[in-house]
Amino acid sequence: MTAVGELAVPLPQRRPSIDWSRPIFVLLAIILAVLVILPLGWLGYYSITDQAGHFTLANFVALASDPTLRRPFVVAIGMALSVGALSCVIATPLAWLVARTDMPGRGVVRGLVTASFVTPPFLGAIAWEILAAPNSGIINSIYRSIFGLQPYEYLLDIYTLEGLVFAISCYTFPYVFTLVTNALERVPNELEEASSILGGGLWRTLRKITIPLVLPAMLAGALIAILQALTMFGSPAILALPANFHVITTKIWSLFQYPPKPGLAAAAAMPLLIVTILLLWTQRRILGRRGYTTLGGKSGAPRITALGRWRWAAVAFTVFVLSLTVILPYLALLKTALTRTVAEPLTWESFTLHHVWFVFFEFSATQLALRNTFLLGFMTATFGTLIALVVAYLVSRQTVRGVSLLGYLATAPVAIPGIVLGVGLFLSYSSPILPLYGTLWILFIAFLTIEMPAGYQQLSSAFKSVHVELEEAGRILGATRMETLRTITAPLLRSNVVATWCFIFIGTIRELSATILLTTADTKLVSVIIYDLNESGDLGAISVLGIMLLVISFAVVYLANRLPLLGGARVGPARG
Repeated sequence: MTAVGELAVPLPQRRPSIDWSRPIFVLLAIILAVLVILPLGWLGYYSITDQAGHFTLANFVALASDPTLRRPFVVAIGMALSVGALSCVIATPLAWLVARTDMPGRGVVRGLVTASFVTPPFLGAIAWEILAAPNSGIINSIYRSIFGLQPYEYLLDIYTLEGLVFAISCYTFPYVFTLVTNALERVPNELEEASSILGGGLWRTLRKITIPLVLPAMLAGALIAILQALTMFGSPAILALPANFHVITTKIWSLFQYPPKPGLAAAAAMPLLIVTILLLWTQRRILGRRGYTTLGGKSGAPRITALGRWRWAAVAFTVFVLSLTVILPYLALLKTALTRTVAEPLTWESFTLHHVWFVFFEFSATQLALRNTFLLGFMTATFGTLIALVVAYLVSRQTVRGVSLLGYLATAPVAIPGIVLGVGLFLSYSSPILPLYGTLWILFIAFLTIEMPAGYQQLSSAFKSVHVELEEAGRILGATRMETLRTITAPLLRSNVVATWCFIFIGTIRELSATILLTTADTKLVSVIIYDLNESGDLGAISVLGIMLLVISFAVVYLANRLPLLGGARVGPARG
């Protein structure tokens, strides 16, 4: 108490409070360790033991000696490298046209590239199956009709290795596009202006200045595309298996068919895990060493190239790319959903809502799959965002000694391919000790693990925009760290939190690689139903379900990007 004149003024008393940072740190460390380390531990155990539990290297010897196991690795690596190269060929000129030229409709192009990102790759593969299957494909039917050819003659065959590379590239090039576009927008215009002053033309400036500066981003994007192709299950299962060849992900899945060989599947998953870690390490090294410095002040706006008479050629190229990756596949799905057969043209006479009625009112599995999918999507997005928010806060503010461990654990699943995680979770939770296989809980664990890195990275970046002094003011007034997070920081980051929730939700409802190994008849999801229907050839029902997934995904993206509450948060092809 302090005397001021004749008055006694009491000093504000700081109420006692408990700092929950350390207990929450310990709890989150245990949760993340269980999510990441447990499935990998069981994976390693099964790979080096036999059915009796004795140590053996027989599984790895079989991988090296059996050509039916060796060949899928070789095919997958060749396929992934081809996807990386083709993604760069597609994305790099498109990124330059969007970021550095006066080509009309650049904003529309960015939006349609985002559509490629939102489209599940397995759904894109089915769309190209509808378009380019040798017998029933729409393009081949039109080709035969125009030239009066026999039913067995065709122009395109999507059931080839080249067709698989093309179909996957349609949905991996957005990763390269995003990185290269961002790099092009950051290239200092002074360097290009200097080249022009010294007599360098457009192509010489591109070759000598612009391309070398964006090459690291291009290589990093190519590595992401390679990684996506290497670890993908859906597209190869849809296009490679009918062509009678395997890649490593489909081979691992086949090892769980009757009779199951879990030890061999675990051993086959280990090299894929190691290659994934090496690719991610290389990609981060490339981006980490990338850089340039502008001397003499802030760099100006990017230098925009006037295309002149080449403008409409650029538009034609852009329309061609977007037609192959977005427009034609979407139209094929819509047309197939509204006609009786794939080859039948869409007219008033052929128009039908039979597939819509069948999917929502006659097909008994649909209601269960929809309920499971959206329940898991909501749960994963909610709990994943909450955990990512708290982990990102603890790590960014360094609240507890050793808290960086949480960051490593939250990021680690990005190096685990979905099919590998599925194998690890199957082996972990199908034992009598933890009997979760056959329940939605094992799928919830899988989705939470897969989506954690994306949620953590987004929110970790967001915390850098909130100055720590705001939280310190709350601490001075007696609030704990968790209270300042709840009352000060989280409201300031509400746009990022909602965007992260939407991002995780979309990722969950489109996941197939891990899901395919973990679902049973009672836990089917929409993605698995689509895959099962493709096995039976019901492309009309697939199209209805696929369009429903796309509509929901785009609605979520639209809400995340447009609602005034969100203050400009963006959901787009930043993942990976």
